[in-house]
Amino acid sequence: MGMSSELKRRVGTAAGTCLAVAVVGFFVWHTLQGSRGLIALGAIREQITLAEGELARLEAERDRLEARVSGLRAERLDADALDERARAMLNLAGKDDLVILYGPGGRLY
Repeated sequence: MGMSSELKRRVGTAAGTCLAVAVVGFFVWHTLQGSRGLIALGAIREQITLAEGELARLEAERDRLEARVSGLRAERLDADALDERARAMLNLAGKDDLVILYGPGGRLY
């Protein structure tokens, strides 16, 4: 009887220890390898850096386009911008203008 109770006690202690190690291992694994773990953090930071670069590029393009459009607003019409757009849309040129033809892939803007 003494040997059986000693064996049960040791098995219970070993099972508890194994369970605790498994739980700690589970959390350590997910802290490192999980979708929100430390390793994934590096990939997320790289995606953020790429997205910020794309944002800066798109903001610069937006600013450039806003500057072009601002010259065509009714409250402060820029005669040069209006003339440029009218000639481009109507495919017209003045008698003193120098016309440079671009190929199909070459655009002025």
